[in-house]
Amino acid sequence: MDEVVAEYIRRTVLKIPRDEMLTVLQKWGFLSETQLQTINFRQTKESISQGVVQLCEENSADIKQAAVLDIIYNNIYPNKRVWSVYQMNKTEEETDFFDFTDFKKKFKRRLQSALKNVTINFREYEDNAIWIRIAWGTPYTKPNQYKTSYVVYHSQTPYVFISASVLKSNLPLLCQALVVASNYHDIREMELRSHCLNSLKDIVFKRYSQNFQTYYPRQEKNVATENVDLRIIQENKNEKERIQRVNREVFGDGPQPKLEFAQYKLETMFKSDPKMDVLEKKEPFRCLVKFSSPHLLESLKSLAPAGMADAPLSPLLTCIPQKARNYFKIRERKGFLPGSFVSP
Repeated sequence: MDEVVAEYIRRTVLKIPRDEMLTVLQKWGFLSETQLQTINFRQTKESISQGVVQLCEENSADIKQAAVLDIIYNNIYPNKRVWSVYQMNKTEEETDFFDFTDFKKKFKRRLQSALKNVTINFREYEDNAIWIRIAWGTPYTKPNQYKTSYVVYHSQTPYVFISASVLKSNLPLLCQALVVASNYHDIREMELRSHCLNSLKDIVFKRYSQNFQTYYPRQEKNVATENVDLRIIQENKNEKERIQRVNREVFGDGPQPKLEFAQYKLETMFKSDPKMDVLEKKEPFRCLVKFSSPHLLESLKSLAPAGMADAPLSPLLTCIPQKARNYFKIRERKGFLPGSFVSP
């Protein structure tokens, strides 16, 4: 077995939590149950990894088998990577029969015709998800197995989830191969990123419920109470209940999908006194609004209850999951989005 393959298998095994090593290796299926029984999984992880490598040498493992182990690891622990969402489009509404073998053939042909030194591995899962692992090289160097790109494509849908390698220059080649292999015409990034792959799937596949926002007028304050302290207490209680009710109507009762990054383009008309004539030309004000947080949607959900924003929140904030499917291109001509601009 090649030394590069042996080292890669060793490092992959070391990344697996000790309590789950046996389960992952069983899913890999390259080593027999008899061989796995010879490994003492109570010893140090380094000793376990060395034992796995020794058994792989007996089975003459190659880079293909090592790549399969890596795919299984990333499928079980997808949150170790940052995922971006892409959407593909067709010029006409047409339903194509998906052929996995044909997809792999077209994908490989397109990518390998543009870049010779590249290794590509596929694995299909029961939820119609195709996992693709790409190790990139250069015209003069072999593929680097430690700088890989991962693609998760759900057949019969236009959505693709990509975790790109450090070599961002290869991303256009990857997108071209996806478009050709899946019989689409173009592909665009949705500016939607997160470590949590399942949350991104929940958003684009509409697998969670976020209610549409409606306008709730503020309740009139009670000014009839003679006791000022009791009046303030009652008003605070009413306001707290109103905020909770509005928040529940907007975000729902369940937890929000874990989204870490979102951005969209904003275009609005600048309002000023016509007599002042501040602007020589009546052109719209354009800017790019960016949001980032370890848990963006939950952060937005907590703004009003924490007293950091009025309830209900602006629809420009609460519509982020819906607008993600429209590439976050929002036009608002009635006024600015308060306190959320970055410099244009």
